[in-house]
Amino acid sequence: MSQRVKIKQVLHDDAVQYTATVKGWVRTFRSNRFIALNDGSTNNNLQVVVDFENTDPAILKRITTGAAISATGTIVASQGSGQKVELQATSIEILGDSDPEKYPLQPKKHSLEFLREIAHLRFRTNTFGAVFRVRHTLAYAVHKFFNDKGFVYLHTPIITASDAEGAGEMFRVTTFDPQKPPVTEEGKVDWKEDFFGRATNLTVSGQLEGETGAMAFGEIYTFGPTFRAENSNTARHLAEFWMIEPEMAFYNLEDNMNLAEEFIKYVIRYALEHNREDLEFLGARLAEEEKSKPQAERSEMGLIEKLEFVLNNDFMRITYTEAIDILKNSKPNKNKKFQYMVEEWGTDLQSEHERYLVEKHFKKPVILTDYPAAIKSFYMKQNEDGKTVRAMDILFPGIGEIVGGSQREENLDKLVHKMEELGLPVEEMYWYLDTRRFGSAEHSGFGLGFERLVLFVTGMTNIRDVIPFPRTPKNAEF
Repeated sequence: MSQRVKIKQVLHDDAVQYTATVKGWVRTFRSNRFIALNDGSTNNNLQVVVDFENTDPAILKRITTGAAISATGTIVASQGSGQKVELQATSIEILGDSDPEKYPLQPKKHSLEFLREIAHLRFRTNTFGAVFRVRHTLAYAVHKFFNDKGFVYLHTPIITASDAEGAGEMFRVTTFDPQKPPVTEEGKVDWKEDFFGRATNLTVSGQLEGETGAMAFGEIYTFGPTFRAENSNTARHLAEFWMIEPEMAFYNLEDNMNLAEEFIKYVIRYALEHNREDLEFLGARLAEEEKSKPQAERSEMGLIEKLEFVLNNDFMRITYTEAIDILKNSKPNKNKKFQYMVEEWGTDLQSEHERYLVEKHFKKPVILTDYPAAIKSFYMKQNEDGKTVRAMDILFPGIGEIVGGSQREENLDKLVHKMEELGLPVEEMYWYLDTRRFGSAEHSGFGLGFERLVLFVTGMTNIRDVIPFPRTPKNAEF
């Protein structure tokens, strides 16, 4: 038997009159003769033509939607419309049966809500085939970008005793029996008896550990899962998601912004170059979805156009203070159309405000800098005005914040003072503060939620549709 050839290669080569073996899953089988076969390498199916008069009827009965088969035969120019080549089968082997009465993916349109309920099978649809091939390409591009720049890929811990963001919304990690954990004389849980001898949780960020790496290697990045026990059932939140977090010694805030903009443009360009077919399919799907929206809510640009727009425009850079002035004087604010009104400096911007700046005011991606210290994390470099910190957020159309970063506070005394002010455990964080005690230097970094990037690039509207197995409140299936 000939060695298996991927369907993408068969369709791409356009060569004919050669023997090939293809393997995949049946999408449709009509007239007892034409199989639409897909192996996941592309959204396009290969037509396999069966010689039904010379094929065992028992085999024909088993060629059903969802069945896995192997087909060997000759690749020939197709007589029908819709494909250039097809396979004239000389032999068909059933690799795995699929009961058509029970198989949930029938040859018809299924809602995204229904497909989320069968997430383990949704990869076999065109939409999710395209989404997850694009996700793969973006992940590869992330590693390629940093590797080519000489960054060191650092694996930071999944289990940690620190709360990098001070958010407090963490998943506890323990080996205790929840019904009867050991307690101290005061009646509190005795964490000294637990596996790690202290309270631990799933990480919310690899940043703090990443900073220790940057102070040795110069430039590092992390790319791994992070966890937030935030009881938020929205189209933008997940309890488990992937974060990309570079940390760079000797970088100030402007260096940080330049790298982030270059990085985002690189990975989007890489996806456009390597997954054009998938992105065009997703663009057509999005255009169809947009038709059901009121005219005022429709996007002004198609998916490919939007991605190319990001590549071809410099990101607008403004301060938080400038942004507040724009928002205060905006029509939605004056007409009380914002859900959260912008009334004074110090307001924490909401997604609706971020999207107004990007989509209505500047009509391009925006980098906001110099936020009030009170609404940002303890580790951010304090500005000389005593009120703001050297933070930067990158805002994208349809998404809002996609990147959050800052220049880090390298001054030990200022950092300790800020931690004490916020009631953070200075002694427990000795290892982090050692980066300021021994050879401290100006340094910066940022975090990018990978799923938000995939959401933007694919044009999907629910973050649960761009991660293979979404983890959300009351949902940990599969």
